[in-house]
Amino acid sequence: MRLHHNWRRILARAWSVRFMAAAAIFTGLEAALPLFTDDPPIGRSAMAAVTLAVTVGAFASRLVAQKGMDE
Repeated sequence: MRLHHNWRRILARAWSVRFMAAAAIFTGLEAALPLFTDDPPIGRSAMAAVTLAVTVGAFASRLVAQKGMDE
């Protein structure tokens, strides 16, 4: 396995990377919110649904060609 030759550009501009970062944040929030409050403002099922939607967006955007990525 090797890095793509323009990995820095992909990391900075690709929507799939942005969606994966958002999914990681939502997953962390889903795990951390119950530690700080007994009654979180967002239910676990709603947070799981948002995380699922963002993860599906990351998968779909990885398959779609994005402008400005090719050299």
